[in-house]
Amino acid sequence: MTQLSSKVITVILKGYPRLSETFIAQELLALQKRGFSLHFISLRHPTDKKTHPIHDEITAPVNYLPEYLHDEPARVYYAWKKARKFRGYAKAFAVWQQDLKRDTTRNRVRRFGQAMVLAAELPEGTAEIYAHFLHTPASVARYAAMIRDIPWSCSAHAKDIYTSPDWELSEKLEDVSWLVTCTAFNVAHLKKLASNPEKVSLLYHGLDLDRFPVMEGKKHTRNGDDLNDPVKIVSVGRAVIKKGYDDLLIALAKLPSDLSWHFEHIGGGPLLDELKAQAEKLDLTDKISWHGAQSQKFVLEHLQAADIFTLASRIAEDGDRDGLPNVLMEAQSQKAAALSTAVSAIPELINNGETGLLVSERDPEALARGLEDLITNPQLRQTLSDAGDQKLRSEFGADHWIEKLAAQFEKDLA
Repeated sequence: MTQLSSKVITVILKGYPRLSETFIAQELLALQKRGFSLHFISLRHPTDKKTHPIHDEITAPVNYLPEYLHDEPARVYYAWKKARKFRGYAKAFAVWQQDLKRDTTRNRVRRFGQAMVLAAELPEGTAEIYAHFLHTPASVARYAAMIRDIPWSCSAHAKDIYTSPDWELSEKLEDVSWLVTCTAFNVAHLKKLASNPEKVSLLYHGLDLDRFPVMEGKKHTRNGDDLNDPVKIVSVGRAVIKKGYDDLLIALAKLPSDLSWHFEHIGGGPLLDELKAQAEKLDLTDKISWHGAQSQKFVLEHLQAADIFTLASRIAEDGDRDGLPNVLMEAQSQKAAALSTAVSAIPELINNGETGLLVSERDPEALARGLEDLITNPQLRQTLSDAGDQKLRSEFGADHWIEKLAAQFEKDLA
């Protein structure tokens, strides 16, 4: 790829690095290894106190835009003076004005200010702007690409799709060169909104199987009858509404009192204190360990020890939802029996009764029944976890999907 080495892909990210976005880091590292020259632009500074080892392997430079325009007024002012001289500025400003009429928020103003800074400070050699997430990052990418008259592309995920108005999605799909999204469910939704559906294609994140080798020899034997050897139930996810942890706690409280189990949660999030208080009210405190946000090494060790991995995903009132959580794939790679909900694209990974168990969202009763079945039946866990790992490795290896993305970028940069 030496002929492309001087052409830069400028990648727009909500925040970098982020513990909760290992799927993005996995993709970026894979592109780096294939010889692409990347430059990251982050809309926010990192808030996580830890990073994953994969972030240490990524060497692309990172620039941070003003999180709030009033924080760096001089930078924004000089960016405006420079940006307004580019031939695409008038078009971008007109498009932004139309958007502002329909979305009269400070966030909409901030997006255009950040786009001016990006356009004025665009990394040298940028041939394409590539945004992760179809909401704010794509807005900044779109306006900046218009100002500089260069193409932009996008990777869409979940919240960014389902909390954005249809008019905005349709207009972005009109302007974007191409868009990939991580589930067939998303593809079908976005194609309906696109005047040219061929712009939208499927790109599962997949799992870097080199980082998650086959878990040889894992045998499920615990059955919940030994107080000294409880069945280990693990969940990894931010404490936010769409993860359904309040439903999961209710389900745990419904389990028979004579069953021996212990639940471990890994992840930060704004609802963590509320969940701990709920667990105390449900008399579950002694049966739960709250680990907070942790590194991927810590997560992997706990997945290896897990008998059951559960995620009670649901659709939030504002439309926010999971797409296909990578952590479900990570759990299956370590042969933890998966129990989740039939939300969004989760059924694309888990075939109910074959590679895991699925229940309806917001149904603690069904969740409790699924947990009890898995706790008391180690043979069921063995069958489901073996089949889940096999499907993961045959259909969701990241290499297959990253080659598709790399081929698209090679075509763009040629």
